[in-house]
Amino acid sequence: MLSTLLRFATRIRTPKLRCSLWVGPRSCPRDATLALVVDLDREAGLPDEAAVLRDAIHEFFSQRAQAYRRRLRELLRVGRTSLVIGLATLASAIALGDFLAGLMKGSRIGGIVRESFTIGGWVSMWRPLEIFLYDWWPTRDEARLSDRLAAMPVRIRYLNAKEADAWRGDWPAVSPRGERAGGEAQPRTLNQAS
Repeated sequence: MLSTLLRFATRIRTPKLRCSLWVGPRSCPRDATLALVVDLDREAGLPDEAAVLRDAIHEFFSQRAQAYRRRLRELLRVGRTSLVIGLATLASAIALGDFLAGLMKGSRIGGIVRESFTIGGWVSMWRPLEIFLYDWWPTRDEARLSDRLAAMPVRIRYLNAKEADAWRGDWPAVSPRGERAGGEAQPRTLNQAS
């Protein structure tokens, strides 16, 4: 199976990471195995920072998949409501057009009125047809992509480590010695996303 690695020589907090994650996987085949390799120009900092990063990325994409599924359910609900309104409007327009054409028997105007109401009725069906034919599947695809990204393995690769405290530049957490970026000692606790 094809393994696609997304490499980033960027700091974790930059907007480029989010942009690159959303551009890269879309161009991959659907059956491709995705993986995220984060390249950092420093030595390893916290012993569990790879697990914290993995959990945070998995939680982010899991929540994103749930949001897309909520959006899809809402879109289909709007589509069903629009379909009921559109069908009622179409039936009323056809009935009214036939009634008015019957009142104007033998007149060309009666045929024009009937066809105008028929066209107006079909225009009322535009939005439900658009939802059920075209609008739902991009949202479903985004949910599926988010599911794939929520399950991808995440790894940190440390490159060109130059100084021991390089973690301070890209990780606003606690150092391996229990110090914060300001230098004061703190207990070594991290909130892990689950």
